[in-house]
Amino acid sequence: MGASHSREGLELSDESDYEDDEGSTRTESEEQYEDAADDHASMRTPPVSTKTLDELDSKLKALKLKYGSPETPTNLRNAVKLYLHVGGNTPKAKWIISQKLTYYEFVKTLQIGGDDEDDYESSSGGDEGFWVLKVGKKIKVRVSTDMQLKMFGDQRRVDFVDNGVWALKFFVDDEYRNFITKFQDCLFENVYGMEATEANKVKIYGKEFIGWLKPEESDDAMWEDASSGVWKGSGKSPMTPVRDSQDLLEEFEEIATGGGIQSLALGALDNSFLVNDSGVQVVKNFSHGIHGKGVYVKFDEKDKWSGGSTPKKALLMRGETNMMLMSPFKEGKPRSTGLHQLDIETGKVVTEWKFEKDGTDITMKDITNDTKGSQLDPSESTFLGLDDNRLCQWDMRDKKGIVQTLANTGSPVLNWTQGHQFSRGTNFQCFATTGDGSIVVGSLDGKIRLYSKTSMRQAKTAFPGLGSPITHVDVTYDGKWILGTTDTYLILICTLFTDKDGKTKTGFTGRMGNKIPAPRLLKLTPVDAHIAGANNKFHGGHFSWVTESGKQERHLVAAVGKFSVIWNFQQVKDSAHRCYQNQQGLKSCYCYKIVPKDESIIESRFMHDKYAVSDSPEAPLVVATPMKVTSISMSGKKRGLGN
Repeated sequence: MGASHSREGLELSDESDYEDDEGSTRTESEEQYEDAADDHASMRTPPVSTKTLDELDSKLKALKLKYGSPETPTNLRNAVKLYLHVGGNTPKAKWIISQKLTYYEFVKTLQIGGDDEDDYESSSGGDEGFWVLKVGKKIKVRVSTDMQLKMFGDQRRVDFVDNGVWALKFFVDDEYRNFITKFQDCLFENVYGMEATEANKVKIYGKEFIGWLKPEESDDAMWEDASSGVWKGSGKSPMTPVRDSQDLLEEFEEIATGGGIQSLALGALDNSFLVNDSGVQVVKNFSHGIHGKGVYVKFDEKDKWSGGSTPKKALLMRGETNMMLMSPFKEGKPRSTGLHQLDIETGKVVTEWKFEKDGTDITMKDITNDTKGSQLDPSESTFLGLDDNRLCQWDMRDKKGIVQTLANTGSPVLNWTQGHQFSRGTNFQCFATTGDGSIVVGSLDGKIRLYSKTSMRQAKTAFPGLGSPITHVDVTYDGKWILGTTDTYLILICTLFTDKDGKTKTGFTGRMGNKIPAPRLLKLTPVDAHIAGANNKFHGGHFSWVTESGKQERHLVAAVGKFSVIWNFQQVKDSAHRCYQNQQGLKSCYCYKIVPKDESIIESRFMHDKYAVSDSPEAPLVVATPMKVTSISMSGKKRGLGN
């Protein structure tokens, strides 16, 4: 199967609530929720018109007095209807009523689970514990982004994940809005450990980021300009959105030589590379993807990797004729004390480099090219390095400008040419570069910092975190857009601002002032998040790949479990996009396509823009799993694939 749309399930309606389920075969999922199915089967009342929903509260109160039960609350102040999604992503997927009438409440507790958990609950807050959402006797879940809560303002409904996919439907608009406000306040307090007051929010986000604090007051002018085509690139033609008639077509799938793929290094020239346990497989680049059993460079026994672990990072350099391979010093730890330089043309490791500063060995957790396209430069001899509190540039030449060669004893030392070792507190996790060499760095606390190409000492702009660690970061070639990856969502940030002279700049070149647009979040629907699995997190979010000024990235892609998830960049930027209607808080986009695989995905990347053919809006997508590599093309014509 090439691709599928987001699988959100059916829209909740009172007419479908009472669908006759007799005679249907019960799936394993339905058997797991026997109480919910029994409730559903026992209800045979006529459908309720949506026009009468606002009148139900008073009627249900009267019914409660006469037919009250332990499952029916005596206080309907927080009355809701509870639904359960069954059937997964099968054709039989549907929503069923779990409880016709129940109630919700937010309470603080010290634990979830255990015999005495109720002894610690408090609905009035307090300094200890954390907030949880309780729905009747069936649900008790910590308020966090792991819930993947999605809002449907027009339906007075929220969906979320807690050992299944649930939906709450509210009877009146005010109750729905109150729930959203309380949920967001509880989430803030659980993340930052302080009450969600205006003063505390300003303390966390800063006065300059009022749009992050109050998205409804955000200056979205830059998003609007991007959507209207002001930043569409060369001006010759607008970016091509993914039309309804466009589909993802799986061209071919190949088993990787040697298996055990650890990383994917896409080339912009003739070849790309798959790094596995025993060597590097060289594959050919084509307009329809990568394939071919090319040269296989096997690691020699004498090439002893740090700690004996397999290389986890591969960086192409020098016109894609060399590859820097970095492996963890200890298995399970991201840091490395050095790296190996592989000459692809000869298939030999020519140098084993050491990281050193002022005569002392140091570690790095990540490396990247100086600029977005510098791997194409045949004379490139420098690259960037990152550790918890270090951001620097390494040079493979000695201080006299002579390229170092492999020594008979010991390892040559990389020359620290520029950078900064911060005293403490930065907790850097990942970084990326723009076309001109500006640097974006993501941190453990969720902050994203922008450094100009001329200074690594002080960030020009520091975007506040939303509480989740940034595990991967990417940036467009022109530096106008940043994509941060967290475990449960992607965050898209616009760096554009207008300075006091009326000039439009990016946050890499100047301080953005107090009119910083609010970010947008890219999320899975609760149904897809549940199918992806509780232990499967987003990783490796990327823009499509361009290395030429005037061209614009068109798509975004990230992997989660066995899914590759693709968003249309222009659609995400469009403030009028239907996903953003009736939302409270930061705008979240749920419109995407999914490419499912039968193995957990190592990496998903779009090939270089030069491999986009005339009838396709994008270069092929390459998806690597431990044992296979798949190339997927995007067609502008309807091919009859199911969505």
